[in-house]
Amino acid sequence: MSATTASVLDHLSWDDVDPSVAGFRLPGPRAALRSVPASGKPDGDGPEDPLRLGRVMRLRLLAAVQALLADPSVAGQSDVARLAAVVLYAKSRAPKGEEDDLLTSTWAAELGRWLGVKESTVHHRVLPPLRTSDGVHTQVVRDGKGHPTGLKCLVMPLWRAHHGGGAGHPLALTKAELATLLRLCEALFGHGWTPKGKEPTPPGLLAGRRGKGAATDRLGLLLMVLNTRASGWLQLCGGSVKTKEGRGAATLARLLGCSPSGGRKVLARLTKAGVVARQRKTTSTRMNGRARVMLLPVARAYGRTLAPVEAASGPAAVFSARPVGACGDHAPVGTAGALGTSGIGGAESPEETVDRERPDGAELHAIHASGVTSVVPPQLSCGFSGEGRGAEGRRPECVHVREDQPADSETGVAASGSPVAEDGPLRGEKLKESPVDERVGQGAAVAGAGGRPQVSGWEKAQQQRWVVLPADLCLRVALGPVAWLWERLSGWQQDQVEAAAKTELAQLAGLGVASEGAPRLLADRLTDRLAETGGEARVDKPFPWLIRRGLPQRSACSHRKCDDGVRLDTGEGCENCGNVIHLRRAWRARIGADIDRELPGLADGARRDVLEERVRERVGIEAEDLAWRQEQARAEQARREAARASAAEQAERERQVAAAADAVRQALACEDCGRGRAAGLCEACDHRRQTEALIGEAGLLTAAGSADLSDPGSIAAAVAGARTAVGHSIGAEWQEFLQITDVADLEADPQAAADAYAFTAFQAAQQAVGEYQDTALAVLGRTEEAEAEAQRAYKTEQGRHWFRHNPTGAYAVAAATKAADTARERVAKYLLAARLEQLREQRAARTEQAGAAPWADRLPQLAARALDGDATGTVIA
Repeated sequence: MSATTASVLDHLSWDDVDPSVAGFRLPGPRAALRSVPASGKPDGDGPEDPLRLGRVMRLRLLAAVQALLADPSVAGQSDVARLAAVVLYAKSRAPKGEEDDLLTSTWAAELGRWLGVKESTVHHRVLPPLRTSDGVHTQVVRDGKGHPTGLKCLVMPLWRAHHGGGAGHPLALTKAELATLLRLCEALFGHGWTPKGKEPTPPGLLAGRRGKGAATDRLGLLLMVLNTRASGWLQLCGGSVKTKEGRGAATLARLLGCSPSGGRKVLARLTKAGVVARQRKTTSTRMNGRARVMLLPVARAYGRTLAPVEAASGPAAVFSARPVGACGDHAPVGTAGALGTSGIGGAESPEETVDRERPDGAELHAIHASGVTSVVPPQLSCGFSGEGRGAEGRRPECVHVREDQPADSETGVAASGSPVAEDGPLRGEKLKESPVDERVGQGAAVAGAGGRPQVSGWEKAQQQRWVVLPADLCLRVALGPVAWLWERLSGWQQDQVEAAAKTELAQLAGLGVASEGAPRLLADRLTDRLAETGGEARVDKPFPWLIRRGLPQRSACSHRKCDDGVRLDTGEGCENCGNVIHLRRAWRARIGADIDRELPGLADGARRDVLEERVRERVGIEAEDLAWRQEQARAEQARREAARASAAEQAERERQVAAAADAVRQALACEDCGRGRAAGLCEACDHRRQTEALIGEAGLLTAAGSADLSDPGSIAAAVAGARTAVGHSIGAEWQEFLQITDVADLEADPQAAADAYAFTAFQAAQQAVGEYQDTALAVLGRTEEAEAEAQRAYKTEQGRHWFRHNPTGAYAVAAATKAADTARERVAKYLLAARLEQLREQRAARTEQAGAAPWADRLPQLAARALDGDATGTVIA
């Protein structure tokens, strides 16, 4: 163990641990009902046992480990990589918010000894996957000569928890909690070491388990210990499981995220290692009872020993002894089990966490005096008081309905193991228990695995319920302060409370609260409401209290983010509430001043009455004003909704008109080739038009860059050269297209061939225009105007005040050169735009002078066009 860990643990007591971390806060009245037992060995001597954890500490560490394993960067990794993340997290230093404080110093061989694998496995199967998934960042530490001496690791889920989740994040453990987790890992699978001048640290329970499956066994043991109460019995999962694997293997499989068969193998290895004991309860019928799994190290830490469960007495027994954990009227006097509760307090003790399931041999009947003499023949066995009265097996007048039914019926009660004499103490002669004892005894007579009670007794079958909080981590944090109230709810009520809590969390997220901090805010709200009530013990009806008072947001003003005068998004006091209070006080002071001015010398009592009367009048006026403003707001809202509806109708009408116009346009034939239903212009003709326009643009760019604009012959030569070059480019592109295309298909479909040629020509023309534009800019950038502007920009930039001390330096020359290039490019673009505008004006003037071509020249061209199929037919003169 490191010196820091040892020094922390030497001065740490579980009584000093803050129980309010990570949503597991225990209210003051509840925590004060029982003192926390001192940690350490059972006899109180010797050092603290790392496996002897309090309930708050165990749940805190369990939440942290589960949150780490559920992080996207760690989830889905191999067991050895996940265990490495847990070990590095436990070995991280005290979190102070800075990145350097969260680093873990180790080396590959040391980490391999923690995981039970070789150093090569760490280099190939542990660190690379964690680096790839952004789960761990590593940095090699080297000495002065460059030799590696260590490895610094940063667990990224921990870093993200401190930089985005806040103090309420499950991974944000304190220094004491990290030291406790590290010491627990050392006790379970630490390899042990003997530092110089310090006490040696013995190896852990699974230190000798190395090789294949060692990391899985170590991770499974850690999760099982964190899910085990002080009794030593593992909390088994509920629901149906495979008989071959068993409930213990299914529980371990759910903890590790593997298959039940894999969990069975891990459990078998842990049993062989001597850290786990599996056992079945013995029944009076000699059949297999419920299976249980005990964590032997935890049981030894709390002074418990693994003892076989003794079977109940045989058929000759009249009364059976009741264990401490029994419920209902079978509980011994003075035990907590008589109330059917699971214990109240901040720490666990073996007496609180014993198994509360009724042994198979115990009789479901009231406790009678032990000195009763049996005077009824043993053949009477209907099982209700008064059977010895004779007659026809009828019930006495005061006996409940269905009490005379046999125990094996669906609605009957379990028969007593001994007949009751006629003169013995009857049901009416026994002291009546409190309604709480009757209600709890009837509802919790038989408890199933996982804390879900089973229906038993003469009561009507009720809906099953969970005694523990939901499995969702957010709900566990949010409902942590009302865990005791949760246990008192029925199954339907728990579903309603869970739905209400999810609704409140979603509402908090909608108000701008971070999803990681919403459970903590809801838990603080429940804690404050419990403090207002006076604690959980003062809540008589948990369900109405949670639904109507505990969970809902209470806005003290009109601000939607206000909750009891506190802003939900910032956690500070609500400014709007402060304004409301200030206005009310100002009005009260103003009214008092008016009274002193109007009615001087008024007695204090009369003045108080007048003041209250005028304040009430003012409040009434404000209420009327509020009602009027609300009415105006509703009218404005209705007007806006009507306007939106009208706008939606108008948009729908415009859409329909546009759709109709588009349908008409789509039915038009092509203007150039006459193809039917081409929306006025088919795709091939559109490409031809665009290609022709691009060729003309390429000619203008060529002329603008190299021709003399005052010479029409130079312009015409440049345009013709560009047109010829573009035509060659189109021909080359078409030949490349024919090489990669089946020519037979094009010959079979001439229309498709024409479309392909038009599209190829369009693409070639587009590329040519871009090239001609770059060429023109390069030519115009070398003109005298561009060079002069570049020289001016160069000198201006070189003469700035921050370059005056060294105008010929590298930075000054680089900045001046960049400014000159920018100025040259800007002048080239300007010159190109001006020359293109001049060329377009000249072309427009020539077109106006030429005029439109006569019909005598246009008709032969139109007659040479091929008609489309829709336009062909007989022409009737």
